[in-house]
Amino acid sequence: MNLVKILVAGLLLLLSTTVLAQEGGTAAASRLDLTHHVVGYLAVIIFFLAYALAMVEEITDLRKSKPMVLAASLIWVLVAIMYVRRDLGDVAEQAFRASLEGYAELFLFLLVSMTYLNAMEDRGIFENLRVRLLSKGFSYRQLFWITGCLSFVLSSICNNLTTALLMGAVIMAMGKDNRRFISLACINVVVATNAGGSFSPFGDITTLLVWQSGVVPFVDFYSLLIPSIVNFALPAAIMHFVIPKEKPAPAVEVQAMKRGAIPVIVMFLLTIATAICFENLLSLPPAAGMLAGLTYLKFFSYYLQKTGTSRGSREELKDTDEMEIPYNLDESHAFDVFHNVSRLEWDTMLFFYGVMVSVGGLSFIGYLDYASEFLYTDLDPTIANVLVGIVSAFIDNGTIMYAVLTMAPDISQGQWLLVTLTAGVGGSLLAIGSAAGVGLLGQAKGVYTFGAHLKWMPVIALGYAGSIFVHFLINGRYF
Repeated sequence: MNLVKILVAGLLLLLSTTVLAQEGGTAAASRLDLTHHVVGYLAVIIFFLAYALAMVEEITDLRKSKPMVLAASLIWVLVAIMYVRRDLGDVAEQAFRASLEGYAELFLFLLVSMTYLNAMEDRGIFENLRVRLLSKGFSYRQLFWITGCLSFVLSSICNNLTTALLMGAVIMAMGKDNRRFISLACINVVVATNAGGSFSPFGDITTLLVWQSGVVPFVDFYSLLIPSIVNFALPAAIMHFVIPKEKPAPAVEVQAMKRGAIPVIVMFLLTIATAICFENLLSLPPAAGMLAGLTYLKFFSYYLQKTGTSRGSREELKDTDEMEIPYNLDESHAFDVFHNVSRLEWDTMLFFYGVMVSVGGLSFIGYLDYASEFLYTDLDPTIANVLVGIVSAFIDNGTIMYAVLTMAPDISQGQWLLVTLTAGVGGSLLAIGSAAGVGLLGQAKGVYTFGAHLKWMPVIALGYAGSIFVHFLINGRYF
């Protein structure tokens, strides 16, 4: 296999997204090929400069959303100018709206999911878990497996960034006197969260996009469970032998959860079930089901506010709007959904906007055609899908999956499951390959580093190859 061709395919893969799949026939027929025009070259330069700035956020202290949103705006300005000059402004407008619609569905789904997670954190659920683990007197090796397994399970229902940050806080508290444990446990958490999100339709942005596109039925995602376990367990089993055998100092006090903690967990699970029903039974976007589920939390917030204060306090506030009730009125009961919404990772949300809309513009320019033909015509689908996973170690896996879905290659169900797996777990190869890794680089700064992760890349790659092998071994019926 020509290595140069593979690298070119990887580069072209970065320049694609889901826009064209959503455009009408008229727009496709009127689309201009600007791949060899100065506008196309400028768009590519703008995108990669913005992405480079986003990747060095920790060095420059420039939030990653700023260059990406600016890049999205500039790329579409360049595209619009070319189309307006040819009296085709409506074609560019339709393409931009299609890109924006795809982002809106993802944004609303993540907004509800992260709001629930913030609500659970507010009720003390995760803090209670952290202290309980410290109080059990586990050894570092036991905690290594406990935090890894918890990350794997939690990331199947939560986004990997939130799961990694929560487990990272636990690891930092338990291993503050042992830098080696923190470093290895963080690597393990990154691998576990990416693997755990790869077999669940709502565990990761990658699987969420595949589910929303309809190319893989809901139940079939779970055929990736065993390959995902192999991806996590194989590197963890090797790292286990270099984990210190000592025990951290145990905690003595277990912090009680606030009122309403358990109902919030139940409502989150019901919200996920609602999203599944909307998709499978009503043919509505999962985001619509998530927004319906948000109302469960909103009404529960109202209930807590009305029943969590003294009669005198409620009398004083009877003419006050619900959202104006002071948040610190009664710390054990006060609860405000919109307070939790305000604590979302807005920088990450806007970063995704910049990436999706920027790559949407590059795809509309015409780079998709080159990538699609080479990857899934000139290359074997298995090689192409393995390449997708490797590329996702260098750039956001959600962006990569947008590209593949837009190409809409004529491949088997087994190959769709393979690319879902590789795009999901490939980001574990490098510390910057996933949101989980980037988040922990900042949280455990100076202890968990790019270099520390890179030293274990061969072991992680062994898990990557093992998961692919197991997928072919047990899921042959899908090919």
